[in-house]
Amino acid sequence: MSKRKIFYVEDDETLGFLTADSLENQYDVARFTNGKTAFEAFCKNTYDLCILDVMLPDMDGFEIATEIRKRNQEIPILFLSAKTMKEDRIKGLKLGADDYLVKPYSMEELLLKIEIFLNRSVKTSTSNATLYKIGAFEFDPNNYCVTKDSQTTNLTDREAALLKLFLDNKNTVLKREKILLELWGTDDYFMGRSLDVFISRLRKIFKEEPNIRIENIPRVGFKLVVE
Repeated sequence: MSKRKIFYVEDDETLGFLTADSLENQYDVARFTNGKTAFEAFCKNTYDLCILDVMLPDMDGFEIATEIRKRNQEIPILFLSAKTMKEDRIKGLKLGADDYLVKPYSMEELLLKIEIFLNRSVKTSTSNATLYKIGAFEFDPNNYCVTKDSQTTNLTDREAALLKLFLDNKNTVLKREKILLELWGTDDYFMGRSLDVFISRLRKIFKEEPNIRIENIPRVGFKLVVE
């Protein structure tokens, strides 16, 4: 069985070598040190997951992620960055990233994140092509999109996974811990803040539909209400 392909961009030669060397035991790693060169390669090849540094020469990680999402809504994107400000993390997630790890990071944690994202992608691609009806909306989890009146909104892999989890448990309270463990494999504080960003995105999709809403359940979690 061929190895899954990782698109890895890091301009620190030592860190890039050590990380790629660790990943190559399990994955086929394509490593780049220049943002522009890396993105040109992304456009010509097929990868299963992206790992991006933020501060890169010629084209930074945020710019690369933005361009990737214009072309591919499904591929998982993971930022590894020395930029520790909350605003930088939230910006990365809003651009469509699935996670944001701060340097120095644990190799064990990185490998766990990669496995979670890749396993979820496999489950989605091999699941039955079930379409969900939500009021006037139709959600296609295999193609990561929500459609209403011929207007389609594309979702990222993480947004689609979150919406599917809500729909599989509609009108039922989901604890924050359960959602975080299902989607990120951890329930730490920052992942909780990340979850709020993704829920805000889903709310915008359904904001004009009064019979569909995601309710906050204080100190417990959330509930997708479909009337």
